[in-house]
Amino acid sequence: MKILFITDNFPPEVNAPATRTYEHVKEWMKDKDVEVTIVTCAPNFPHGKVYDGYKNRFYQKENLDGIEVIRVWSYITSNSGFLKRVLDYVSFGVMAFFVGLFKKHDIVIATSPQFFTTWAAWGISKIKRKPWIFELRDLWPESIKTVGAMKQGKAIEFLEKIEIGLYKSSDKVIAVTDAFKINLINRGIDKEKIEVVTNGSNMELFYPIVKDEELLNELNLKDKFIVGYIGTHGMAHSLDFIVRSIGKIEDKSIHFLFIGDGAMKKTIVEIASSLKLENITFLNPVKKDDVPKYLSICDVSLAPLKKEDNFKTVIPSKIFEASAMQKPTLLGVEGQAQEIIKKYDAGICFEPENEKDFLEKLNLLKDESMYENCQLGCEVLAKEYDRKVLASKMLNIIKTVGEK
Repeated sequence: MKILFITDNFPPEVNAPATRTYEHVKEWMKDKDVEVTIVTCAPNFPHGKVYDGYKNRFYQKENLDGIEVIRVWSYITSNSGFLKRVLDYVSFGVMAFFVGLFKKHDIVIATSPQFFTTWAAWGISKIKRKPWIFELRDLWPESIKTVGAMKQGKAIEFLEKIEIGLYKSSDKVIAVTDAFKINLINRGIDKEKIEVVTNGSNMELFYPIVKDEELLNELNLKDKFIVGYIGTHGMAHSLDFIVRSIGKIEDKSIHFLFIGDGAMKKTIVEIASSLKLENITFLNPVKKDDVPKYLSICDVSLAPLKKEDNFKTVIPSKIFEASAMQKPTLLGVEGQAQEIIKKYDAGICFEPENEKDFLEKLNLLKDESMYENCQLGCEVLAKEYDRKVLASKMLNIIKTVGEK
């Protein structure tokens, strides 16, 4: 089976969509009857600057760890400014469509939240008369309303009609959460068309290791209780609320470590500076293979989002990575993510953007008995969400669709 996979993000980018796709494809290719071609753009997330060693060319091909990767030109901009970002996404969608037309395949898959990748897959599917799968990672355009990038109006209504049309026209929707599936069913999508393959843990990369003492000394964080946030500093993550709350912490042993970049990075650094915070450290993004080393020195993994109903359907992937390393999660997300953390006792949940609750729940995690119980829960959660198992599940779904 020849699989054409369209994604706006792929390694060496290290965000959740890039990691999920890469790790799934690596597993799929262990099946000798499966060939996968990735169509993506020059790596540039989140700065909007092409990575060293790459150029934003019309067409270029590379072999990345045995995976055939075709990179196409797109209008590249930073992860800020709504109109520029839309132009970025549309240009990639158009280029991916034309390149995909000339690539032999049995089935085409496109992953959101970059909505226009799915337009490309739909168009290729119609012209080539091949099945296509919509991998649903985010409810777009609903999510852009949530972060305030656009307000409800005719433009949003038009995009929502297209969104529903894409779900209906696809041969299968693979959602990353059960809540996404429920949302689609409530909006008229046939439940038999929707499968759920959640995010999970790469147990070969993330596993319990001792704290990296050299790194602790380098960052001058020895003997600190470290709360780590590793990932995109985006508009949805409510990191400005977190930074403002940090100033209220009286316990001098608690220190926050923020690693990554994104649209809100500059803002939260400025907030920390204006508040003269000494219990917070900001670092630039690190390579995916280096994440375990940095996560090893953290005592707690922080996973917040804004208090919005739309985010009740989201499950931050960092939950699974932290759990695999037996690092309890301090979760500021309601809905399904909260249900998972509570089910496995893999951390503690606070009400999003509730400063009092955030500070109280943080202090609870310093209790030794509570912390050890959460670590046990993390171990169970990680085994339940082993990415190898989940990748196999998704491949079986793909084969079923492709063989019809």
